[in-house]
Amino acid sequence: MPLQRVHFAEEVPEVFRASLQAIRRELEVPAEFPAEVVEAALAAAAKPRLPELDRTDLEFVTIDPPDSMDLDQALYIERAGDGYTVYYAIADVAAFVQPGDPIDVEARKRGETLYAPDKRTPLHPPELSEGAASLLPDEVRPALLWTIAVDATGEGTDVTCKRALVKSRAKLNYAGVQRNLDAGTASESLQLLREVGKLREQRELERGGVNLPIPDQEIIAANGDWTLEFRAPLPVEGWNAQISLLTGMGAAHLMMYGEIGILRTLPESHDDLRRKLENTAKALGIDWPVGTSYAAFIHGLDPKVPAHAAMLAACTVLFRGAGYTSFSGGVPEQPEHAAMKSEYAHVTAPLRRLVDRWTGEICVALCADAEVPQWIRESLDEIPKIMDECDRKAHAYERSIVSMVEAGLVADHVGSSFDGVITDVDDRDQTRGIVALTTLAIEGRVTGSATLPLGQPVRVKLVEADIAKRTIAFELVS
Repeated sequence: MPLQRVHFAEEVPEVFRASLQAIRRELEVPAEFPAEVVEAALAAAAKPRLPELDRTDLEFVTIDPPDSMDLDQALYIERAGDGYTVYYAIADVAAFVQPGDPIDVEARKRGETLYAPDKRTPLHPPELSEGAASLLPDEVRPALLWTIAVDATGEGTDVTCKRALVKSRAKLNYAGVQRNLDAGTASESLQLLREVGKLREQRELERGGVNLPIPDQEIIAANGDWTLEFRAPLPVEGWNAQISLLTGMGAAHLMMYGEIGILRTLPESHDDLRRKLENTAKALGIDWPVGTSYAAFIHGLDPKVPAHAAMLAACTVLFRGAGYTSFSGGVPEQPEHAAMKSEYAHVTAPLRRLVDRWTGEICVALCADAEVPQWIRESLDEIPKIMDECDRKAHAYERSIVSMVEAGLVADHVGSSFDGVITDVDDRDQTRGIVALTTLAIEGRVTGSATLPLGQPVRVKLVEADIAKRTIAFELVS
């Protein structure tokens, strides 16, 4: 499930700092790395395992938020007849981390990088994730080089993955790349990113897939009050994401063919979920025509429109239930990721997500027609369990932070009334449910004296907004 990031336009206010610390204590979010892990990272940084293949001739660039230093992915695209060749370099964490060493042991405890408005809790020590293993500009780095043939329609037709030395030419950010594309001054490779990205978006729509352009939430302080604004993703962010998805689908194809791997899977959503989302759309004043699919509805949303941005954030529930499925000596009975309408694997963020080191190693072995390493086989069933638990923690962390911020936004308005729509009713007690406010992108618990009118506009009074408890509660007025 995509994560909903919350940022503060300025420094995080003191009133939230104590609550953020409390959230980390409750969820046992790790603090600093143990000394032996840092020592091992420094030693690994000084002596990585380097491949023989040199592809530093390819003019890779990275595209990330401006403050990012853990650069997993570098991109280069060129024309190939009436199609394209996509080169995607992924940081080779296994060049620095050995099975069972202190870095590996600590990474298995952490599972993935966690994000909060005031700090980032990395999967690997910064000496690696922001240093020796990161695809920083003008530095020769070991990488897993994905080479993907894409035809004129945007369909991937061939994929290989092998170890190679690469060198990024520039550390770019989304806003800068978008400006250059709009001005016509972007490199040919980046212009092809736009072409391929648009083709891939069309392919996604045709197969009924969903890739949510989740807006970031930014808290703005003004006149002693806070307001919540959504930052819509730029088009280039979507095109860049399509390259990652293309690679993940190619990796899944390799693993299905080789009958060994770890897929990202998701069952089909149920009718109750659609009903809840339709009610949320009604609360936000968005039309969802009868018979329109999830995919068609979501593709029609504009993240630059505040109500649509809030709807996209609500649609992250479509990804609940996603998990990891490992297999060997056969293929899974249900291998598909329902939201993408395709088999898919996580392979493009090994600096920030543990499973990508496993899937990357499997794909390198399969492409070389070599044996998958024994340490991979021995831990194949363990990694989905680790990742599922870490995903639960990451989502709990995200939900706690969002709830804390939402409580802070309305903390000074206890006793005030708001317009909203009942989006969900408790099956066991129909006087209890969830209300979505029409003037703020906020949901909260609501109680009434009788059965709540599901999907209907209501007037509710805010009776609780506690930052420390991260709770919001309303009572039905009319």
